[in-house]
Amino acid sequence: MKYLLSALCFIGFMSCNNGQSEQALEHLDKKSAREVTLKTVTKGDSVLHITTQHIWYNGEQITSKSDTMVTAIAPGTWNTTDSSATLSKVPIYVTVQ
Repeated sequence: MKYLLSALCFIGFMSCNNGQSEQALEHLDKKSAREVTLKTVTKGDSVLHITTQHIWYNGEQITSKSDTMVTAIAPGTWNTTDSSATLSKVPIYVTVQ
């Protein structure tokens, strides 16, 4: 019974091990792909969240688009005692379809 339990644990452990290694984004083939980059820039009292997309199909870049979302650098609250709060570190989520 002890050997059977050991064998089952070993098989379970090996089945959870993923044999595929991850490939860095810089090395992916851009024959048919979409690249999305996000950048945050602080300018004066505003924060610019810039999203850039490049789409390749059959080895050619078919389109490129850039969008900018502007937010205030500090959140508008009634409490003015916390001056360290900033919106430049707020995460931005992008949905790609």
